[in-house]
Amino acid sequence: MPYDVNLNFVFWTPTKIIFGENTALDVAIEVENLKCKKALIVTDRELAKNTDIPERIKKVLGNLCVGIFTDVEPDSGIHIVNQGAKLGKELGADCIVSVGGGSAIDTAKGIAIVLKEGGKLQDYAGFQILTRPQTPHIVIPTTAGTGSEVTYIAVIKDHEEGRKLLFGDYNILPNVAILDPKMTEGLPPRLTAATGMDAMSHAIEALHSLQREPIADGMALHAIRLIKEFLPKAVENGTDMMARGQMLVAANMAGAAFSNAQVGIVHALAHSVGARFKVHHGLANSILLPACLRYNADACGEVYLDILSALGVNIEGLQPEKSGNVVADKISEFTKKLGLPQRLRDVGVPEEGLKECSELALSDGAIVYNPKPVFDPAEILKVYQKAF
Repeated sequence: MPYDVNLNFVFWTPTKIIFGENTALDVAIEVENLKCKKALIVTDRELAKNTDIPERIKKVLGNLCVGIFTDVEPDSGIHIVNQGAKLGKELGADCIVSVGGGSAIDTAKGIAIVLKEGGKLQDYAGFQILTRPQTPHIVIPTTAGTGSEVTYIAVIKDHEEGRKLLFGDYNILPNVAILDPKMTEGLPPRLTAATGMDAMSHAIEALHSLQREPIADGMALHAIRLIKEFLPKAVENGTDMMARGQMLVAANMAGAAFSNAQVGIVHALAHSVGARFKVHHGLANSILLPACLRYNADACGEVYLDILSALGVNIEGLQPEKSGNVVADKISEFTKKLGLPQRLRDVGVPEEGLKECSELALSDGAIVYNPKPVFDPAEILKVYQKAF
């Protein structure tokens, strides 16, 4: 889809990317390159309990590591971030190495803020609040989905309020992202699939966002091509390092794309059911994506033709106004083959909770960039009901 030559945009992705098998073993070099001497590893409980990955990173860091914070849990909370920052201060940490998926990375972004600025994390909720670079942060992803290693967003749950808070600031972009396929080798098939669909959602929403732009589009479209080809292979054979590596690249590209172009209604709805009913974020995106594609169809026909082409679908003769339903069907077929649930009811969301989620989603920052304006929670409720 052509762009107006007068389109103004900014594309910014300052994070250094390092890719390759066993590149995580060079993390000490990156700490030293940042002129840091006391690294705090931030990881999640399950990864620390069930794998030796955090200990391996600690070993290669040697004297540069002052400790490991292992209290991160899914949908990490503000209280966890504040605990991690307290530990970091006690240990004199001058940089963070996050090891894990989106929750660990976002927790580390929050810790980076509190270590630098003091106070409590909730003091900094919102967008572009910070005025200076935060604590240096190196990311080693162990999932291929969130793209959080190259985004300026952290999503942290306020457990007392039962909602997710957004922290959006260019000053929390990680300094370095190490994409090592060996770090994702032990990820179970269902989690591989769900996190992969998180990346797919990022790419698609970046393409139909009101803030879409050509560089982000190029990255998003190629991410879709990679996910279409390599996610089924990674799910089928978790030791396929080619597939694992290409999924890390795809998630990274989709992350950079949406960090610049933003997301929309899919994420607004996913954030809400995630906050209220603890649905895994990637899984929520996967389930909601087809219904949201249909909702946006009349505003995105040409864009959805591009997405179908990236998915390998022959679009010759297909009218733009029909592309929304076709791409929604193709995504549903894809997730079924991955073995993922298709309905919100299948992941524990009660029907009586949809109205509350609709009202919550309307106040989510992501919905501002949706290509089709949304002003009424009743509209959102209809989308939820189609996905239920």
